[in-house]
Amino acid sequence: MVHAIIFDLQGTLIENGIHPSPIKQVKNILRINEDFHEYVVRFEKIFMTRKHENLTEAFKAVAKEFGVNPPEFVYEKLVGLWNKNKLLSTLFQETLDVLDSLKSHKLILVANIDCFSKEVIEKFNLEEYFEKIYLSFEQGKLKNEIYNDIASEFDNDIVIVGDSIESDMKPAELIGVKSILVDRNSRMEYPNKVSDLYGLKELI
Repeated sequence: MVHAIIFDLQGTLIENGIHPSPIKQVKNILRINEDFHEYVVRFEKIFMTRKHENLTEAFKAVAKEFGVNPPEFVYEKLVGLWNKNKLLSTLFQETLDVLDSLKSHKLILVANIDCFSKEVIEKFNLEEYFEKIYLSFEQGKLKNEIYNDIASEFDNDIVIVGDSIESDMKPAELIGVKSILVDRNSRMEYPNKVSDLYGLKELI
């Protein structure tokens, strides 16, 4: 039996409250002209690996990183959409059932998340299901580095479950551990793939 199962948060256990995703909307609103995957890494490193005084200051740090200088009302818009997403985020319907069914395993939550969104985890009482929770803004590093630390702790006897090939599957491959992609809309190709969390029982 695998020693630990590592879960991503957004898109895996929790559904965004707004669509397109808030990160995509920030890119469009700030008119950042950069490859999306490269943008996400830079955005998350600035926005989600440190504690900011408030959301406005956090978005100003992002704007500085990408060399853009929007008017003040743009920051108000960004703060509004970020708070709306936090307010409207919901658990996928099977999340708690599946976490409950996996209690015989050590469950660990790893999330790229900003310091203002931790309350989403508390809102759904997810702390009850995980032995450990690693949040990027508390760790000062993104998921790929946290995955590496956890893999070392458990001698690579872990499974990483996430919804992103770039930030979940590829890091797992680099450290040589099993990974399972949650592809709810059947948009991606990956060997170990499920359409929802119920499919995990067949692969773990």
